[in-house]
Amino acid sequence: MDLGIDRQALVPVVQQIVTAVAQWIRNNQVSPGTRLPSVRQLALDNLLSQSNVIEAFERMVAQGVLAHRQGAGFVVAQPPVTTECQWYEGAELTWGAFADNPLGELKLGCGWLPDAWHESDDISYAIREVTRTDTAGLFNYSTPLGLPALREQLLRRLTRIHIATRVDCILTTAGASHAQDLLIRVLLKAGDSVVVETPGYGNLYRQLAFHGVQLLEVPRTPGGPDIAALEALLQHHRPKCLFVHSLYHNPTGSSLCRAVAERLLELARRENFLIIEEDVFGDLQHPSCTRLAALPHEGRVIYVASFSKTLSSALRVGYLCASATLVTQLASLKTLTGLGTSRFAEAVVGTLLANGTYRKWVQRLRKRLSMEMAATLQVLEDEEWEVFAVPAGGMFLWARPGAADHSRLQACARRLGVLLSPGALFNPTGEYSEWLRINVAYAADQRALALLRAMGPARSTSTVLKTTGL
Repeated sequence: MDLGIDRQALVPVVQQIVTAVAQWIRNNQVSPGTRLPSVRQLALDNLLSQSNVIEAFERMVAQGVLAHRQGAGFVVAQPPVTTECQWYEGAELTWGAFADNPLGELKLGCGWLPDAWHESDDISYAIREVTRTDTAGLFNYSTPLGLPALREQLLRRLTRIHIATRVDCILTTAGASHAQDLLIRVLLKAGDSVVVETPGYGNLYRQLAFHGVQLLEVPRTPGGPDIAALEALLQHHRPKCLFVHSLYHNPTGSSLCRAVAERLLELARRENFLIIEEDVFGDLQHPSCTRLAALPHEGRVIYVASFSKTLSSALRVGYLCASATLVTQLASLKTLTGLGTSRFAEAVVGTLLANGTYRKWVQRLRKRLSMEMAATLQVLEDEEWEVFAVPAGGMFLWARPGAADHSRLQACARRLGVLLSPGALFNPTGEYSEWLRINVAYAADQRALALLRAMGPARSTSTVLKTTGL
């Protein structure tokens, strides 16, 4: 078994062994109980130390991929009996998105950056700095509105992007989903109606449905919500809120244009509803982007953002900006339901903002994503995929193959070990769709490229797989 170990790679050798063996099991559809080559032989064939191979195998035993049998060495384990979703989706549908991935499938449609893209040294430095200078952050609750030092930094950030506010109008949360949940609980009750975009963020749909809120769907266009459809809907309904994703919309990657933004604000004033603007990808902004909260809105826009997508989802730091009165209500609920947010996590993010590390990181990230976006768009064009919009930035593309059928796409993805996020997961009713969300940060992987090319016109899947060596 040739593991293809690259000793110049940043990935540790043990992890390379785990990934290579898992891929061999998957690609060859190896049956449970099959015996692997001996540790000694595998080490000899790949010029590895036996201790590295043993550590990798033991790690795979802990993950449930391998089992150790006395006298027989390591064998492929019997998979546990579980009910498994055929399709993968990021935060929108299943807990499985957050589980370990022992077979190393490529999460082409997930909603976050690859682990290898993150720069842990900067976060490690910030953690050391916080533990050295702010011991209270290790032991105490945060304040109801959030750590004052972080909120001061957030005020500076909002000022730079032309959002006029005050520090007492900023509330920290455990990510954007937490902010949305607080807003739903305070602003809405069962039977109320709200406007949501479709396709859109599936977790929001489920949060609203959990509280008995009626969803009024408006199609997303490349420039934002379909204004004609919204105006028609407003003739028969009186929604309390409109939820909109202005920049690098999830899942389409499109951004709000100025004309649509201004019309949305006009309608909000005329029909007396609030707009909840999510901006979790806003730090990847392009100069031409438009935010509703940066326009005159007479207090009708509530701004929600987060550091989970750009910095670290493990820190769980987000925030919202609203009127001081509403922020006070939300802070009371935040304290009641969770005794506040993590002072330590907020101190780490505040340190990264204050020393300029986060700004520099985002600049590098924006440049890298831009390169991956251009490369992925070129592949999709070459293979005649249909693309919903050409994003100005961000990490998502919304696309569908021009010729391939649904079953062929599923079969090819399964064979390659690629996990997809299909269009049905971004619809409130789960209606079937040929569209897929593609995260360009994963699209340069050979398995992703093989899938995109295999779905091109008059392509033979087996030919593409042979050509790419998969």
